[in-house]
Amino acid sequence: MAEIVCRSLDEAWLAAVQMACHSRAREISPLSVTFDAAKDPESQGADLRAVMNELLQSTGRATVETVANTIFPNSLWNPSGDRQDLFRRYRKILPALRRHPQNRRRGLYFERLIGYPSGDGKAGTNNQLDHIIETFARGNHRRSALQAAIFYPPADLNHARQQGFPCLQQVAFAHCQSGRALTITAFYAMQYLFKRAYGNYLGLARLGEFMAHEMGLKLERVVCFSAVAKLEVSVRQVEPLLSKFWPRRQSGNGNS
Repeated sequence: MAEIVCRSLDEAWLAAVQMACHSRAREISPLSVTFDAAKDPESQGADLRAVMNELLQSTGRATVETVANTIFPNSLWNPSGDRQDLFRRYRKILPALRRHPQNRRRGLYFERLIGYPSGDGKAGTNNQLDHIIETFARGNHRRSALQAAIFYPPADLNHARQQGFPCLQQVAFAHCQSGRALTITAFYAMQYLFKRAYGNYLGLARLGEFMAHEMGLKLERVVCFSAVAKLEVSVRQVEPLLSKFWPRRQSGNGNS
């Protein structure tokens, strides 16, 4: 298994791309990426994100922010308010989100997290995030109780050759027994490094920050495990990003 441990989101993404560039068929299987979330992702990466967004939009792909919002709609969250307001605001705009051409009508990640399908396959009332927060607040700190599912077998276990959703299968929130730290861990069956991974990492960091805030903890790190991490564009397309932003002091294997 390939493993990347970095100090920031930017370094983690660049290290993963660098590693994929030097791998067979430009893919890594499996790949574990960990980055320090104590350094606020919102205050970093402005230059890299601007260039990324320009490249993504020029090829008709979703921006970093759009991808991140599928996991956690950061602009809807007021940390000083009631989390139920976030859930209500998201549900209010959900019909419009479903109609967006870049979203699949089969579901969205945050929708699954706060409205996991009921028996008929439609979005239900199973708010997994709220349940986890309540479970923790009531003193049940069993780690296996602090996880949420995205994959819904009745709808997602099918014979489609191309589906696109959900690549993200599950997220878990592990607290440190000796302190007040939280780690968010996500599992992806498939991770597309160019068009999705940076936005995925950012969305996971924001989701982890929200959960840590509501659980009275501090987000310490983000861990993203991918069964397959694939660079779906040519090395030539990402070389300008690597040459401009990749820290030269990094070792060749991408670890820091």
